[in-house]
Parts: sequence; structure tokens; C-alpha cells
Amino acid sequence: MRSRDYDLDFRDSSARIRTWGIVLLGVAGLLWTWCAVLLLTPYEADREPGDRYPEKCEARLFTDRGTANEGVFRGDYCADERDWPEALLVLGLSVPVSAAGAALLTTGVVSRRMSAHAEAMRELDKIAEQRAAAQPG
Repeated sequence: MRSRDYDLDFRDSSARIRTWGIVLLGVAGLLWTWCAVLLLTPYEADREPGDRYPEKCEARLFTDRGTANEGVFRGDYCADERDWPEALLVLGLSVPVSAAGAALLTTGVVSRRMSAHAEAMRELDKIAEQRAAAQPG
């Protein structure tokens, strides 16, 4: 395989790595959005299955009520419906996904730039050699 072909394959591989990084960062963004929805939006909780008039609940982040462990015992169905562990689990899942995405994106971008830099240096060396050969000396 000639060096140009190898370089083009290397750039294609780098582009695929970069694309995977972007995809993983997109998934991490969706997880962050889901966590934000869980914490910042008001919701409704059924007191019993098929409840026609569910209880209106304020956003989890803006309430000072109890947690799911004590909510139902005190008659607070809102605390049982949407609790901190679910939001923290989603947030915890986003950490390795975003770290892997950032690493892949960085690797792909740097690899492509280094390949382009190496090609530019080869071209500059060719031009310098041609000028040196053309000058009488």
C-alpha cells in the first residue's frame, strides 16, 4: 500500500472515531436532558391505579418534601412517584458515556489534524527540494 492510500485510510478511521465520539456525546446530552426533566418539571402521581384525578406534584428539585422511603407512609404520593435515586442514576450513567465520547472525539479530531499536518509538511519538503534543485549552485 502506498503512503497516500495509508494516509487516506487513516483519515477515514479517524473520521469514524470522531463520529462515534459525537454520537456518545449526543447520548450523554440526552441523559442530561432526561435528568433535567426529572428534576425540573412538575408531574402528576396516581393515588391508585386508574386514578381519574391524579395528585399534582411540584418539580422534585424545588420541593422540600420527603423521599420515596417515607412519602407513601405520610400520604405523599408525589414523593413516591419521582425520587432522587432515579435522577442520580441517569446522571451517573451520563458520566462514563460523556467521558468516552469526549475521548473518542478528541482522538479523532487530533488524528485527522496530525495527518493533514504531516501531508502539508511533505508537500512543503517537495517544494523546497524542487527549489533547491532548480537553483544553480
